Amino acid sequence: MKDIFDVIIVGAGAAGLMCAITAGKLGKSVLLLERNKNPGAKILISGGGRCNFTNERVTADAYISDNPHFVKSALARYTHLDFLDFMTRNQLTWHEKTLGQLFCDQGAKAILNALLTECQASGVDVRTSVDISEVSRNDGGFLVKSESNSFGAKSLVVASGGLSIPKMGATDFGYKLARQFGLKVVEPRPALVPLTFAPGVVDEMKQLAGVSAPSVISLSSTGAGQGKTVKAPDFRENLLFTHRGLSGPAVLQISSYWQPGGEVLINLMPDQAGLLNWLKQCRDTKPAAHLKTLLAAVLPARLSEYVTKGFDRPVGEQSNANLEKLSERIACWRLTPTGTEGFKKAEVTSGGVSTAAISSKTMEAKDQPGLYFIGECVDVTGWLGGYNFQWAWASGYVAGQSA
Repeated sequence: MKDIFDVIIVGAGAAGLMCAITAGKLGKSVLLLERNKNPGAKILISGGGRCNFTNERVTADAYISDNPHFVKSALARYTHLDFLDFMTRNQLTWHEKTLGQLFCDQGAKAILNALLTECQASGVDVRTSVDISEVSRNDGGFLVKSESNSFGAKSLVVASGGLSIPKMGATDFGYKLARQFGLKVVEPRPALVPLTFAPGVVDEMKQLAGVSAPSVISLSSTGAGQGKTVKAPDFRENLLFTHRGLSGPAVLQISSYWQPGGEVLINLMPDQAGLLNWLKQCRDTKPAAHLKTLLAAVLPARLSEYVTKGFDRPVGEQSNANLEKLSERIACWRLTPTGTEGFKKAEVTSGGVSTAAISSKTMEAKDQPGLYFIGECVDVTGWLGGYNFQWAWASGYVAGQSA
């Protein structure tokens, strides 16, 4: 049995659902295939189930790609305001948590239900538990085979995601398909992921496991990894110490830029301007106080105790050299990770189908008419905070317009 459609979309995540809705509203016959039992698995777990669905501050600078300009066209054609219109249309409300991050008041399931409702209204045929065994070209476009069926379409849109969170069903399907049709793939790697350290460093920091603190984190060097080196911005967010290394929003952000060998710089007291002068003033005004007590007023107690190891005498007995050394330890703590927690803990995948092979206006492969790649499987990685969802909505929309 063979079903013929105008558009076949592989992957019923955020990008695939948006693409299906968009194409369906244009009157195209659309088949949306999902390998998992249910659609939208990663939507449901995002933001702890509350779904950080976009960000008010989306710009191209918040995305990493071999081509930093690639995202501009899609993001301009489908903005965060367009998705807010979708939310309003479906009687959903939202709030800003911090840094422009928008969360759904009704939760992630409500957004998924709204997407599925619009798919149904647009005539999209959604089929789950479909494991694709083969994709080929024919005279009419593309032939997609599963164990029990074959489907044909003029256009094929690949929205199969990356390698992050394999327990949610992540596979390398999109990359294999891209290579099959001659498209380059930028080596995938974990992004928005906790960093790990050598056993000696972890043992030294184990007393801090569970401690969280505001910080500014940056890179002194990205390392010697593969691919194009992208300058990392400084990120001012919370840092979380774990039993294996560092996590928290600040670390997840910088991990997308870090490559093996790169050194991480951490300012544990970003709100204390002129830290050295402050320490010297404390020496003059509170000479009998111990440094760990003074710092505990602005740092978590365990972190204060950790950074002041070796500075046990009262502050009044500390030399300028000692205070300079302590200031450097707090405001410019240098660490070299040995790795990351890998795809199992990564929120997204960096790398993917090369943007050099795809039209930024339509997401269509330049040398393969009718073949499109969208969402996470493309070499576009957004910051933490709704940016990757906005890329999914935008890339799905422009592909749905064209496919």
